[in-house]
Amino acid sequence: MKEKDTCEIYCYDESKVRRVQHALQQQDIQTMAKMFKALADDTRMKIAYALCQEHELCVCDVANIIGSSIATASHHLRMLKQLGLARYRKEGKLVFYSLEDDHVRQLIELASTHSREVVIHDR
Repeated sequence: MKEKDTCEIYCYDESKVRRVQHALQQQDIQTMAKMFKALADDTRMKIAYALCQEHELCVCDVANIIGSSIATASHHLRMLKQLGLARYRKEGKLVFYSLEDDHVRQLIELASTHSREVVIHDR
């Protein structure tokens, strides 16, 4: 017999619900969701991971790493920048990207660690 993964009766802890609802009102959930949506794309996650490995990469480096055109790499890098996950600087005719800050780096590193743990548990 399969175990049910839902409550069999309806009841809730009113104080917990109020605390969490209040906490949610203090957050910009839409921006948080956009950040995860950006990283949910395989190519952008590869780019973010690459930027964890190297402090800074030019657009040409990124294109070669992900095996794409410069236009495709630029598109993905621009999206990461627009969502506050990456920043860039221009040096002559080259554009270099890096992660916006250490919080983004920690997020990528945690995702990497967690994905390795999931693979180990699935074996």
